[in-house]
Parts: sequence; C-alpha cells; structure tokens
Amino acid sequence: MSFKFPLATATWDQKEIDAMHNVIASGDFTMGKKVSLFERNFSKYIDSHYAVMVNSGSSANLIMIAALFYTKNPKLKLKRGDEVIVPAVSWSTTYYPLYQYGLKIKFVDIDIETLNYDLVQLESAISNKTRVVLAVNLLGNSNDFDRINNIIDGKNIILLEDNCESMGATFNNKKTGTFGVMGTFSSFYSHHISTMEGGTIVTNDEELHQILISLRSHGWTRDLPVKNLICDDKSEDLLEESFRFVLPGYNVRPLELEGALGVEQVKKLPMIISERRKNAKLFVETLSNHPDLLIQKEVGMSSWFGFSIIIRPGSSLIRKELVNKLNHLGFEIRPIVTGNFLKNEVIKFFDYEVHGDLKNAEYLDKHGLFIGNQHYSISNAFEALSTLKI
Repeated sequence: MSFKFPLATATWDQKEIDAMHNVIASGDFTMGKKVSLFERNFSKYIDSHYAVMVNSGSSANLIMIAALFYTKNPKLKLKRGDEVIVPAVSWSTTYYPLYQYGLKIKFVDIDIETLNYDLVQLESAISNKTRVVLAVNLLGNSNDFDRINNIIDGKNIILLEDNCESMGATFNNKKTGTFGVMGTFSSFYSHHISTMEGGTIVTNDEELHQILISLRSHGWTRDLPVKNLICDDKSEDLLEESFRFVLPGYNVRPLELEGALGVEQVKKLPMIISERRKNAKLFVETLSNHPDLLIQKEVGMSSWFGFSIIIRPGSSLIRKELVNKLNHLGFEIRPIVTGNFLKNEVIKFFDYEVHGDLKNAEYLDKHGLFIGNQHYSISNAFEALSTLKI
C-alpha cells in the first residue's frame, strides 16, 4: 500500500550513489578506509573521542554490553547477575544483550508525556544491586540527564545510552549518546541517516574503544595498536598477528559501502536535524491543544525521529478508529516502538523483575501510535492533520 505520508524516505542523492560506485570500482568491499573516515567524522559531529562503526544498531548494543565484561577497570566491569535498569518501552535489542550476558533486568515505567523514564519510578527502583542504568532516548527525545545524574550520583552505577532513535538530539547543548560511558546509534534506512544497515558506538574511554574494536572483528588483535590496553604488545610480524584471538568476539563489521554512505550522510546531518525540527514545530502547533490526543513533550532539543500520538485518558476515541482516520488521510502508522515490551512471549527467557507497575507503558501500548517525520518540509501533512475529525 502506498501512503502520501510514509514513515521514512530516502536521504540519499547523487553523492551517495557516486560514493557507492567509487567503492565498487575500488574492489575494497569489507571494512576499510571509508569506515575509518566515517568514524572520525561521526565522532567529531557527536563530540566524542572515539566512534566504532558496526553492522547495525542492534550489534552496537550487543558489543557495548559485552565490552563491560572484558574491561580491566573495576568501576566499569560487569558480571553475570548484575542488575540493569531499563525502561519498559524500547526496541527488542535494547534488552537482548542483557539477557545474553546473564544480567538481571529491572523494568521501570515510562513518563506518558516524554516517553522516556518516569524519573520518580527510576529513583525508587535504584537498589544496592543496581550496576547499570540504561537510558533509552525514545523517538528523538532526550532523557533529563541532570535528573538521572543526580539520582545515580555517588553510587557505583554505570550510565549507558541506547540513542539509536535520537541521533542529533541535544540536552543542555550536549548531544545525546555522549552522557553515558558509551552510547549507541543506528543508521538503518528509516533512521535519521541511512547507511542501509549500520550502527555506531561512541565513548571517551580508550580501553573500551579498543575492546569494542577487538569484539567487532572476531576478538582478534589485528586492528589494535601495537601498544594497547587489551593484551601484550603486538608482534611486528604480520603473519604471527593475523589470527591472534584475545577476546570472545563477533563478526559485526560494516561494509565499506556503508562507511562510504556514512561519510556523505554525516555531512547532511545538520540539515536533516534542522528540517525535522521545523516539521516538529508545525506538528506541535497543530496538535498540542487537541482535546483527545497527547503528543510527546520535548526534553532538551529533540531530533524528532517521528511524531507520537496517544489518545488522552478519558477520551471516547479508540485507537482502531484513529488509525483508520489517519490512514484515510494518507498517513502510514506504526505502534510506538514495541509498546510495553513485557507483553512479548520472549520475556519468558529473561531473568527480570518489574519495579512497581507499568501503567503508562501499558496505556501507551493500547492507545498510542506514531507517524513519520522527514528531512524535508511536510507542511501538507500538518494541513491534513488539522482536518482530522474525531
């Protein structure tokens, strides 16, 4: 089915096409110079010391968690059974690495307005067992990191960020994804920039950076500097170092095509975020005072991944009716991420607990949806929304 207002459209032009052709002509298809250039350019844009590109945002989450099992820093090192606090609304691969590494998952409710942590619930969920708070910046919207840092201040707690939906968002003029020890990003087709598939981890910690590099490629030493923080100094004999494995890693490397696309896409990021914010201004003006609908409350400066719409408590409107009306106007619709993730059968495999109740996550699950934002003006979409009859 074709929609007048789709969830996502291509951010490529001839520059991306030419970049791919250049890679094809070079014959260098696996991770190489273009990936390295993207990492340098992305870290500069984000204002982080290091960036490591991988094949997806999901893989970024995986090796971010894995890296904390292999660090030598006792303040950062995790062990199986450690408690990790997460919001009940996020994508599945926010949670899977926690299960895969044997961590105890504690679910906390979200704020129905910001769609991020309910900060009162988060504060009460902290225990002497808590080792990680994993902040998810949902649909382009930053968490309140002043509050979160106050909550964990003086405690032996690591802050991490899943920023896969919020590239380019800021809080207090600092980009999201850089508030934690590590932060993850996605450059999947439907996200702010597209490298087809792709993800990135950023950090300011040199040891974690080197661990991520090794974990990304089989756990070998080949991509590490001679003097490194992971193992004994590398041999200068390339044959000897070709297949030396020091960590139980993965193969989650990106293609050189993805790196080349990323180089061009990062150049467009300021424009992309600016246009998305212009569209958001019109969205807010159109629906902020709607008697039957709630929209996401901006924290900091959102990069507006998409536009959430939740039926107000007490309204007689039902979601199926709202979906039909929006579809009729030409809007493609999705649930707000996964809704309440605990409804999924996969939860039976997790070692988890729920702190308090998840009334907002459950309400969002039954009464929420989102529509797309774009990197170009979609003023006609808001004209259509203004005609929405409930």
